[in-house]
Amino acid sequence: MSMEEKRIYCSGPLFCAEEVGGMTAIANVLEDAGFRTFLPHRDGIEAYVLLFSNPSFPSNVSAIRKQIDYAIFSLDVYELIERCHAVVCNLNGRVPDEGMIVEAALAYASGKPLVLFKDDVRAPFGGYDNSMLTSLVRGRLVGKLKDLPSALADVISQKKDIVPLSDELKKAVSNGKRISSILGKLPKKMFKKNWSDDIIRQVLDESFIHQ
Repeated sequence: MSMEEKRIYCSGPLFCAEEVGGMTAIANVLEDAGFRTFLPHRDGIEAYVLLFSNPSFPSNVSAIRKQIDYAIFSLDVYELIERCHAVVCNLNGRVPDEGMIVEAALAYASGKPLVLFKDDVRAPFGGYDNSMLTSLVRGRLVGKLKDLPSALADVISQKKDIVPLSDELKKAVSNGKRISSILGKLPKKMFKKNWSDDIIRQVLDESFIHQ
């Protein structure tokens, strides 16, 4: 497989227009260089299942929320560990995004090639980020968008040992794979936001009944 066929998991904050724009810029730079990318807010299911956590939905909200959370987690873990060849984590922000920290740790623990990106001068510890995070890449941060493709090519080219997964991670990967399969069977012309309740229920059931 050539470098241009590699799929990159893009992890980072996604809770406002500025953050979404920053993550989209990262994906665009990588795609312009020939990589394929997975962006959770674009390619995942977050924006399309959160309506099920609305209290007006006629069901037990806490139970529905549990299914939503595990569906999101399972799909993202499957993409990060099994489908993608490397991970880019965006550290921008006053403090790093919590979900990104988990994904960076998952990448490190599973032996997945990892690049940390930051072009934001803000940092919580006197100009430095938390050493437990930056030490995942031994302090090497990429500071310019244009340098991301070459940094990824470098870490991908380095031989990595296969790391065995825990039973819980194997279960999450398996659930995520089932969810991904369901999403892949949907009509190409169908926009996710127009999914029927039945389709969303099926996605949620796949994550919940196999926990």
